[in-house]
Amino acid sequence: MSRTAAARVALVTCRPGPEVAEDHDLPVLIRELRAAGAEAEAVHWDDTEADWAAYDLAVIRSTWDYSWRAAEFAAWAERCGKATRLANPADVVRWNADKRYLGELAAAGVPVVPTRYIAAGDPVELPDDQEYVVKPTSGAGARFAARYPSGEHDTAVRQLARMHAEGFTAMVQPYVRGIDTHGERALQFFGGRLVHASRKGAVLAPGTPYDERKVAHPGLEPWTPTQEELAVAERALAAVPGASELLYARVDLVDGADGGPWVMELELVEPNLFLGLHPGSLSPVVEAILTAAR
Repeated sequence: MSRTAAARVALVTCRPGPEVAEDHDLPVLIRELRAAGAEAEAVHWDDTEADWAAYDLAVIRSTWDYSWRAAEFAAWAERCGKATRLANPADVVRWNADKRYLGELAAAGVPVVPTRYIAAGDPVELPDDQEYVVKPTSGAGARFAARYPSGEHDTAVRQLARMHAEGFTAMVQPYVRGIDTHGERALQFFGGRLVHASRKGAVLAPGTPYDERKVAHPGLEPWTPTQEELAVAERALAAVPGASELLYARVDLVDGADGGPWVMELELVEPNLFLGLHPGSLSPVVEAILTAAR
């Protein structure tokens, strides 16, 4: 790209559908990138006519159907990453798309929600002494996630069978009670620095069926992270393979059994930015995208 050429940026999204939320950030980002001199447009990740090599940068924004098309999406990320700069990179996407990365974070000394994994054919062992959550290792928006009281196994076993039949590996976690009182905090990083944080209420209500659509971000509000929360988030990101290549990242934290922040998950593929809640973050986000495109 010449010094005078406008940066060409693809903001990668997915096609509308009954299980796909609307990306309210997308038109705002396109408008502001264009106002800053870039050629920006939304492109569906599965558009077979898209010429990814024509862009200086492809930023994955709202590919919110990827978790039930995981193999197809991973193959696309590899192709796109060879044609242009992809943010985040394909190897980060592949690593983050499978929540078994929580075990790697734990091994690196990052406090995470304790997690066990049950693949198809594995013995089914569920807690008898505490409330627990069952969800897939590849998922978004609490799809196929449910909360069970201690000793409630019949429905959970049916959920596991359904997930295994659809090709998912399950994860089982204790229900972290701190979510009910202090919510879940999301620390959003862009261009290597914290741009804002948010807090939301509990997503999983007792008795809600695993296959019922949930409200992904109930009671969302701005949040000022504590120094301990920021430190845990930064430790988690430092443990990511390819951390230096991250354009964006969201770290979701909850209060653990020890009272300190635990990582619930990392969102390195397609995190919602919540720019409507944090309009002051629009400028640094746009600048970080433009810097990456150059």
